[in-house]
Amino acid sequence: MESCWGSLKTELVHHCRFATREQAKREITEYIEIFYNHIREQARLGHLSPAAFNQQYHAMQMAA
Repeated sequence: MESCWGSLKTELVHHCRFATREQAKREITEYIEIFYNHIREQARLGHLSPAAFNQQYHAMQMAA
């Protein structure tokens, strides 16, 4: 989890100045839900996104 927070701060928060808390919530949620979970590749997951890794895992479980 610390890695996720570190990435969030490095890739989004330190580069933005949010006008409101609502804007911050919206952009941080979008970062986590769309970019981090579905697009950003993770070295520790074999260079897959968390969503792709999860999909691959469940496909292997169904095949076994």
